[in-house]
Amino acid sequence: MKVVVNVGGSVLAPDLEPDRVADYAAAIQSLDSAGHTLGAVVGGGPTAREYIGTARELGANEIELDQLGIAVTRLNGRLLIAALDDRAAAAPAESYESGREAIRRGDIPVLGGIVAAQTTDAVAAAFAEYVGADLLVYATSVNGVYSADPDSDSEATQFDQLTAGELVDVIADIEMNAGSSAPVDLLAAKVIERSGIRTIVLDGTDPQRVVDAVQDGEFEGTEILPEA
Repeated sequence: MKVVVNVGGSVLAPDLEPDRVADYAAAIQSLDSAGHTLGAVVGGGPTAREYIGTARELGANEIELDQLGIAVTRLNGRLLIAALDDRAAAAPAESYESGREAIRRGDIPVLGGIVAAQTTDAVAAAFAEYVGADLLVYATSVNGVYSADPDSDSEATQFDQLTAGELVDVIADIEMNAGSSAPVDLLAAKVIERSGIRTIVLDGTDPQRVVDAVQDGEFEGTEILPEA
């Protein structure tokens, strides 16, 4: 299969611990060795939030803050590239075109942010669409998509499966609540809906869960199915 894996920054590098990055690289390499064609997208995580918070207090505008966040995602990407050694493209892809070119060369592209006002959730969905991926995996810090924000609603229930249209509706409702969070943002959900790419949202704190989901179809999380 052709698979795009989105690894949240809070999953890959919450504290810049090298063993965690190495474990993710090993998981990606195991899928590569099994014959899958891979692309990876990396988020900024807590490091990006710290930089953005400081820059906002210093007076940076929102586009400047987005650019700062993109820079941090690419730094995290370089950590994963270092751990992947010669299987990864030498530097984070800064466009969808260069990411696809890396795949065509037989390398594993690693992407961070691409443009301002777009999260790496959306980058992963767009890149998966751009390269014609069979599967998109979101390795997040939560174990799937819920009916509401589980941090603020004790009655929130986890979905095992959703259609892409249902995902858009659920995420839109969650994002309407100020301060709430969703494992995939609304733009990403809309790209998933239009592209028809099968998508899995899972708890990626253990990278083996990504391997099991791709290799065996076994996971605890939410599967997003294309519309019939």
